[in-house]
Amino acid sequence: FLLVLFHIHSNKTNHQFTTTQPNPLCLLLLCLLLPLRILSCLINITFSFSFSSSIPILTFSIEAKRKKTPLSFSVFLLSFTFFPLSFFFFQVMEDCYCNLEVDVNGEETFMVNKTVITQYSRKLAKVFGKSSGSSGKLKVIFHDFPGGAEGFELMLRFCYNNGNAELSPSNLLLARCGAEYMEMNESVENGSNLCDQTEKSLQGIGYWSWSEILTALKQCQSLLVEDSSVMVERCLDAVAGRLVLASEASPCPSSCSNDSSGIRFSCDSKSTESIKTSFARSTWWFEDLLFLTPAMVLVLVKSMLSSKLDHHVISRFLLFYQKAKVSTASTDEKCKIIEMVIDMHYEMDQSSVSLKTLFGIVRVTLCLNISKSCRNKLEIMIGSQLDQVTLDNLLVPSPYGINYLYDVNLVLRFLKAFMRQGNGAAAPVRMRKVANLIDLYIAEIAPDPCLKTSKFLALATALPDSARDSCDELYHAMDMYLEVHTQLSQEERIKICYGLNYEKLSPQACLHLSKNTKFPSKSAVQALVSQQSKLKNLLNATTPISTPYSDSSCGSSQKGKKEKDNEQLVVLYASNFDIPPDNEKLKAHLQGMQWRVMELEKICRKMQSQMAKMTKSKASNSYGKSLPKLCS
Repeated sequence: FLLVLFHIHSNKTNHQFTTTQPNPLCLLLLCLLLPLRILSCLINITFSFSFSSSIPILTFSIEAKRKKTPLSFSVFLLSFTFFPLSFFFFQVMEDCYCNLEVDVNGEETFMVNKTVITQYSRKLAKVFGKSSGSSGKLKVIFHDFPGGAEGFELMLRFCYNNGNAELSPSNLLLARCGAEYMEMNESVENGSNLCDQTEKSLQGIGYWSWSEILTALKQCQSLLVEDSSVMVERCLDAVAGRLVLASEASPCPSSCSNDSSGIRFSCDSKSTESIKTSFARSTWWFEDLLFLTPAMVLVLVKSMLSSKLDHHVISRFLLFYQKAKVSTASTDEKCKIIEMVIDMHYEMDQSSVSLKTLFGIVRVTLCLNISKSCRNKLEIMIGSQLDQVTLDNLLVPSPYGINYLYDVNLVLRFLKAFMRQGNGAAAPVRMRKVANLIDLYIAEIAPDPCLKTSKFLALATALPDSARDSCDELYHAMDMYLEVHTQLSQEERIKICYGLNYEKLSPQACLHLSKNTKFPSKSAVQALVSQQSKLKNLLNATTPISTPYSDSSCGSSQKGKKEKDNEQLVVLYASNFDIPPDNEKLKAHLQGMQWRVMELEKICRKMQSQMAKMTKSKASNSYGKSLPKLCS
């Protein structure tokens, strides 16, 4: 009996679950001891030692029992001795008997006892419940057991150890995955199930070291655990909590601005070293988390945001992760990484993300087929800050397959995003900045011979007319475009001029337009007419100023005469104004209009100087006696 127990103990300590028969040595000894036990009931065996010339001699004698033992009594002694021993022997052998063969992912085959393992696994209990009447050995094949042979052996240790598991941070997640796979979540008689034990151990994750948490996360990735599982979420929450505590202990200055290439310190030179040291303390964990998949980084960053970690630090980590991973990743992995970075930046405060960083992401996405929703998020983030964008940022090359030199459609989407924010009610100052930027961009892309008229006109008319104080830059861009695209028809030239507000052209631009043969003749006439109407409105606004002479009949007669002269100069016979078909006549007519415009400008300047003198004299005599009327 002791030999049998020794055999079982040796198998358990060596974790050998593949033996199909007991130890042969133990069986041999049992076969020798049982006959000796039977003979001891019938005969007496005497052993004696003697020495001859210092040589030990062993002698023994066999003597029959003096009283013959009845056969029935001998059988009784035999049964009394053998059957209890055999009962324990076969009971132990039944526990050691391996009647189930388990193939784990094709890695290794285990021979186990069906009764022992089904006591804790509901999955196998349901399988063998249907074949309870079958005899002989059974075989089970697992193709996707988490952790492979190592995970299955850890589960077997729990089963053969009466439901007690030796769990540690290094094998906790392995045991949890195996327990969930084998459905070891029901209560057992001897104690708690494996799922409950792993859950209790997982509750102490707050006391784990940083390396133990990273080891657990690496196990989650190797076991292909779902990113939304409780284990992954708890591990990532523990990481975020540690980082928040570390950032509170050594905060990173907010004056440090991030970009795609590195870190720029916009600080006083005296504190630069301390800031660099503080920055290093806040980014020490960047390289430790590079092994995470994009899906896990997504869950981690969400946990960081909910834990109120500094958005500048999170943004720097995302850019560090992107730069380290994209260079060696496949095309599909690059798309996942970029989409994750865009999604997380979209959830953060926009002031924590520099425009240089966003445009760096834009250039990375040029050769990638990311989702449309991620592109929209990226364009919205840039469009909301379009008034801070520079011309160099907008000069993004066109994607493959488009003949344009620059991606005009991208800029149009930026403009649309800018106009949508705040229901289109952008501040006038911001609107003017964007208008100046777009005028510079139009002038930059105008020499592109492949740029279509529709795209050029879409850019020119994307902003409302109130966004521009002057249209001179837009006019020069149109002039350059017409100079390059000489093959345009008259209708296309007229369409381009629709985006030009002639009333917002300076006199110099109007003069240049009147001589510009690249523009339609109708545009030149409209420019001069708008210039004359502007001068007329200026004269009407400056002439009727109340003076002490305004009540006199002399003053009223002079006023009426002056208004009549101005009217004759300004109207320019507009009712009889027709464009002659001959180009020479049109040129002469336009030159006459230019001369009249120049005359009107001179008159306007003279009247402004006279009115300024009159207002000064009125202000000096306002406290004295009123002047007598010159004309009564």
